[in-house]
Amino acid sequence: MSDEDPETSDEAADRGAPSRLGRVLLGVGLAAQASEDFRDMDDTIEYAESAGVPMPDVAAPFASGMMVVAGLGIALWRVPRIATGAAVAFLTVVTATMHDFWNADEDDKSGERLAFFGNLAMLGGALVFLREAYKK
Repeated sequence: MSDEDPETSDEAADRGAPSRLGRVLLGVGLAAQASEDFRDMDDTIEYAESAGVPMPDVAAPFASGMMVVAGLGIALWRVPRIATGAAVAFLTVVTATMHDFWNADEDDKSGERLAFFGNLAMLGGALVFLREAYKK
């Protein structure tokens, strides 16, 4: 056994996984953004209801909770296929339905456009990590 360059279990587990910094930034960003919904869940539910989401009082907290867990899963690279898949599913649906700036009133159009493209960027990152999660 050599004392040169000993490999820790963290390094061994992380080998082959995508960028640690990228995972942490995306995962914490997703979790933090979703956790903001819990600070004022009444507004989140009302927003979901205005977008025509069925059972918004159940769907909004569920979706927010799912994103907190998915974000943490991406950041820690635990159950990465499930975590990245959940993030991709959430962002795909929410981006197109909740932030449809093309249908928004003029007063809301700019904010919805910003949210749409922010979600689109996060979706791109989540898709990259989803691909990485399925590599062997």
